[in-house]
Amino acid sequence: MSERPVLLPYADQDFLADPFPLYGKLREDGPVRRVVVAGGLDAWLVTRYEDGLAALSDPRLSSDVRDASDPRLLAQLPETERESMLSNMLRSDPPDHTRLRRLVSKAFTARRVAQMRPRIQAITDGLLDGIVPAGRADLVADFALPLPVTVIGELLGVPVDDQHDFQRWTDRMIMRGAEPPDPAVVNEAWQHMRAYVTDLIRAKRTHPGDDLLSGLITARDEEARLSEDELIAMVFLLLAAGYITTVNLISGGIAMLLAHPDQLDLLRSDPELLGSAVEEFLRYDGPVSPGIARFAREDVEIAGVTVPRGATVLIASAIADRDPARFPDPDRLDITRPDNAHLAFGHGVHYCLGAPLARLEGLIAIGTALDRLPGLALAVPPDEIRWRPGGLRGPLSLPVTFRSGGQGVL
Repeated sequence: MSERPVLLPYADQDFLADPFPLYGKLREDGPVRRVVVAGGLDAWLVTRYEDGLAALSDPRLSSDVRDASDPRLLAQLPETERESMLSNMLRSDPPDHTRLRRLVSKAFTARRVAQMRPRIQAITDGLLDGIVPAGRADLVADFALPLPVTVIGELLGVPVDDQHDFQRWTDRMIMRGAEPPDPAVVNEAWQHMRAYVTDLIRAKRTHPGDDLLSGLITARDEEARLSEDELIAMVFLLLAAGYITTVNLISGGIAMLLAHPDQLDLLRSDPELLGSAVEEFLRYDGPVSPGIARFAREDVEIAGVTVPRGATVLIASAIADRDPARFPDPDRLDITRPDNAHLAFGHGVHYCLGAPLARLEGLIAIGTALDRLPGLALAVPPDEIRWRPGGLRGPLSLPVTFRSGGQGVL
C-alpha cells in the first residue's frame, strides 16, 4: 500500500467532538488504511465490520506489544518495571492469557454480576442523593466517574479513600493525545501505582478479606498459579479497566440522549428499551475509539492488503460499528435497533471480561439518572463539551441542569 498515512487529528477539538465524518471517509476509501494515531504512532487501520471480526480472532495478530517492530510503543510504557506492566491478560496471548483470565473469570460471570445489582443501585442512589438538591452537576466528576470506581474498588477490596489516587495515576499513564506522552509523567504515575498496589497486597496478605484481591493472593501464595509481577499487573489492570470505559459508557450514553431528544423521549415513554439503548450507545459512539490494537507476528493479508510483520494493526471497532454493510442506517442513533452485534467489547478470546458488569452499571446509572433528574439538559452549548483526546472516547465533563428536589419519570 503506497498511500501516505492519514493523520488522525487529536489536537483538533472538532475531530474529538465528532470523529465519525473522517472515520466514514476512511472506511469508504478502503478496508485497510495506514494512519497516524494518538501519540504519533503508525498503524494499519481495519475499517470494516467483517474484516474486523475476523482479525479479532486471528492468532497471527498478537496482543503482546513486544511483538511490535516500532520501538516507540514500548517507550510509551513506564521505563521502570516495564515487564511488570506487560504481565497482564490484556497484553498476553494463550496459554498465559487463558491461565490468567481463568483466575478472575468467576467474578465477572453474568450470574455473579447480577448479584451485585442491589449494591450498584445503592451506590448510584447515594451519588444522586448528593446531586439532586443542587439542580446542576458535572455528570462525569459527580456521577459517571465515582460510580464504577467505587464498584471495582469494592469488588477488589480497595479502600474507598484510596480510589481517587489510583484513578489519577491511571489517567496519567493511559491518557493519549496528538503528541507522545511525557515519559517522566508516565514513570512517576506508575511508580506511585506500583508502590500502592504492593502495599495493598502486603496489607491483604496480613488481613485477607472476602474480595477478589484476597482470592488472587491465595492463587499466588498457596497455589502458585501466577507470579508476583503477574499479580501486580492483574491488580493494576482490574483497577484501570474496571472503571475507565464504564465512565465513558455512562456519560457518553447520557450525552447521546441529550443530543438526540427524540430518542430520549422514546426511552422515557418506554423504559423497557433501556437494555437495547445501552447496546446502541456502545455501537453508535462507544467508549473505545477508534479501536483495539494488535501486532502482526508475521506478514498477514487482511482484505487483500499485506500487513508486514511487526506492524501495529488497529481493529477499528468504532468505524466497523457504523459499517453500512452490517448495520442499516448506521449513522442514526436508534435505541430500538435489532440484531446489534457491535464490536465495542471486542471478540474472540479477548472479549471484554467485564462486559456484564459494564452493561449492568450502564443500565442502572443511566436509568436511575433519567428517573431522578427531571428536566435534564446540558448547562453549556454542545460545542463547549470537551472529549478525551485519544484511544478512549467520552466527555471529559458533562455539565447539566435539572429540576431539583423532584422525582422524574423515566
